[in-house]
Amino acid sequence: MITHVDMDAFYASVEQLDTPELKGRCVIVGGTTHRGVVSAASYEARKHGIHSAMPIFQAKQTCPQGIFLPPRMQRYKTISRNIMAILKTVSPLVEMVSIDEAYIDISGCSRRMGTSREVAMTIKETIRQNIGLTCSVGVAPVRFLAKIASDMDKPDGLTVIHPSQVNAFIKALPIQKVPGVGQKSQQALKCLGIRFLGDIQRYPEEMLVKRLGKFGHRLIHLAQGIDTTPVATATAHKQVSSERTLARDTMDPHYLKQILLQQSGRVSKALRKRSVRAKVVILKLKYANFQQVTRRKTLETPTQSTEAIYQEAIQLLEKDHLTQKVRLVGVGASGFIRMGEPLQMSLFDQAPAQNQSWEKVDRAIDHISKKFGKDLVHRASLPDPSKKESPT
Repeated sequence: MITHVDMDAFYASVEQLDTPELKGRCVIVGGTTHRGVVSAASYEARKHGIHSAMPIFQAKQTCPQGIFLPPRMQRYKTISRNIMAILKTVSPLVEMVSIDEAYIDISGCSRRMGTSREVAMTIKETIRQNIGLTCSVGVAPVRFLAKIASDMDKPDGLTVIHPSQVNAFIKALPIQKVPGVGQKSQQALKCLGIRFLGDIQRYPEEMLVKRLGKFGHRLIHLAQGIDTTPVATATAHKQVSSERTLARDTMDPHYLKQILLQQSGRVSKALRKRSVRAKVVILKLKYANFQQVTRRKTLETPTQSTEAIYQEAIQLLEKDHLTQKVRLVGVGASGFIRMGEPLQMSLFDQAPAQNQSWEKVDRAIDHISKKFGKDLVHRASLPDPSKKESPT
């Protein structure tokens, strides 16, 4: 049995925990400028239509009585670590998928802790007593159903799907509730007359794959209650990224490159902290009309170098041929290999040596920053951090 633990309105709940007079109030955590977006909203605020990713200016119009607070990431990370430590006392198989949610394989916990429901109740009560927050928990024989179950009775919910209930649950599960089904695939499925996951079983595999590509294969498996995705340990990182919503929409390539350099540095530092190199560099752009695009480049040589990540991000940006202003830009890295694994290199390829030289520079800057302060050394091409943004 797999358990999915999802903290309730995490950022907002932490603010209410630390400031008791905020309990029962419409607490909204997010960017403090008119360009910011909502990161989290208390359930009181959600009743007024506030939701994650809503622009702050719109949230203020929708909920003028709301209390708007900037994120305190260090505080949230501290509490998150404490929560994950609690989960690891239940089972060693804990996969942290975000700061406020995790999967736990509790298959071997029955002798020590009782039934799946009793294990889930223990998790909820331990977090409540030790942290002071509530969470919603879903339990199921497979991973994707556990995630769906945790969202069925929020906040402070508990839903258990027993093996004998899986087929009936799948037949009645709205297709939009299935992880991975976005607006485009939902529309394609709707055209086929598919409204519930169980409907998938009525259609031939060839048709689904033709309409949906590889995702068609996965939907067929999910409709049969099959999900072989394991619960990986907390050390199995999938991606690191850094992104920013700009103060003003811009098409200025020089300014965008400055932002990409800053973000490449953050991503590079995150890779060094995890002692991994990345094989894939990712560029994310969101335009003024809120259209979002993601570009990827697979590297011949895995890296954790700021310079290497930055150069690849620049190439991806230049290939995009900007036709309208950008409101958000981000850099990410994935496809990790652990430090110590050999870097493959052709006889004439100088890139690995260059990467390692730049990585040494980055580690030297890390050491200086740790000893004397993070703002002491920065790249000359970066904007002065004391000056406000001024894109055009």
